Amino acid sequence: MAVMTYAEAGCLALKQEMERDPQVWALGEDLGPDGGIAGQYLGLQKLFGPERIVDTPISESMIMSAAIGSALLGMRPVAELRFADFALCVADEIINQAAKARYMLGGQVRVPMVIRAPCGMRWGMAAQHSQSNENFWIGTPGLVVVATATPADNHGLLKAAIRADDPVVFMEHKELWLESGEVDADAGPIELGTAAVRRPGKDVTLVSWSSTANACLAAASMLAGEGIEAEVIDLRTLWPWDRDTVCASIEKTSRVLVAHESTRAGGFGGELVAELAEVFFGKLKARPTRLAAPRIPVPYSKPLEDVCRVGPAEIAAAARRLFDK
Repeated sequence: MAVMTYAEAGCLALKQEMERDPQVWALGEDLGPDGGIAGQYLGLQKLFGPERIVDTPISESMIMSAAIGSALLGMRPVAELRFADFALCVADEIINQAAKARYMLGGQVRVPMVIRAPCGMRWGMAAQHSQSNENFWIGTPGLVVVATATPADNHGLLKAAIRADDPVVFMEHKELWLESGEVDADAGPIELGTAAVRRPGKDVTLVSWSSTANACLAAASMLAGEGIEAEVIDLRTLWPWDRDTVCASIEKTSRVLVAHESTRAGGFGGELVAELAEVFFGKLKARPTRLAAPRIPVPYSKPLEDVCRVGPAEIAAAARRLFDK
């Protein structure tokens, strides 16, 4: 096992996939000498040349259109959008072209591409650079949606996303780029659609993804000191999501809390809670609950930004309420 950052793990995965398959290439702004915002592409242009690590003009529409055309012709492009916020500039290309081409052409074509869309808050980046907009992509038929929480998952799931034959929106959290962890550099891809049980428990199920999954682990440690054993499930793939793992956990605990960084209104947590309520109607010891950000733009001010955060203390408090008589 090697210790590397979340950004380095993603860079290694792309390097290995480019070595394995000459059809894999990447395009986006400042991927060459700068290596991306956090070094996710550092050194790759020297290894593979500017024809496979392509620096583009500042035009999200051009990046996405070129990537989709390339995928339709049999290549496996990785399109870097710098921030998930900027993916909104290419909503038409993603939703009406990449996601629908296979269906509308009767399965005659596939669109094997990765859309890297770094999400979430990062140290005062304010309203236009702090969004977690996974709900847009989850609600779009034809897209696979991934959100990673650890360096090891960033490595294994990016490999899987590159090998997938459908478009994958790959959401890396900006505040995790510099976080370190153990990574098996020789590990293969992690199967898409499989959740990870990050901590076993018997009293309450905490379901989350991306950075908030790590906050759930911290909350579970707090709860353990009070005699509450929380099971933490990191979905990893948001669509398709791993119903079997989540439902098996809830069968055991009879309590569930879904926590995420995106807004409560219209957030994916609402969909999960609704479906779980249908499955477990009348069988739970407490109502299924969601915890998420308020429906406000993320402020620049640090104290106000903190109001939007779903942290370990808030998660632990919400979990405790599931035990109220």
